[in-house]
Amino acid sequence: MAALTFTEEFSSNVEAKRLFTAMVLEGDSLLPRLLPQVVKSIETIEGNGGPGTVKKLTFAEDSLTHSYTAIDGVILLDKFESIAYDIKFEATPEGGCKGTFVSKYFPKQGAEIKEEEIKEGKEKAAALYKVVEDYLVANPQACAQ
Repeated sequence: MAALTFTEEFSSNVEAKRLFTAMVLEGDSLLPRLLPQVVKSIETIEGNGGPGTVKKLTFAEDSLTHSYTAIDGVILLDKFESIAYDIKFEATPEGGCKGTFVSKYFPKQGAEIKEEEIKEGKEKAAALYKVVEDYLVANPQACAQ
């Protein structure tokens, strides 16, 4: 079965560099602090943060587990071999940013995929980014470089 790919775009009043820094460069420490009820920990399993790095993102109970490519955990719903995520932040002339999130779902052979399952996962991801954005707006010095 072919991969299912979804792209979501959003806009933010936070500068692209700050949002990228918060979500990607400092996300391992920032996300568990901001969302302890959702993100329990983020641990580098292999690599130094560059291409090929494997991270284990452990969510609190009743949530999900994923890495940049999810290869295990409840997020897969026993229906997917893996889920890959691509995130892009671009500066806007207003000083904020535009983001694009691409999710590629690789279903297991013969799996029945329901649209509401995909939608629920996308909504959880959007809520995560909203919490980080709200934190950055409330704390202008956070993640500024």
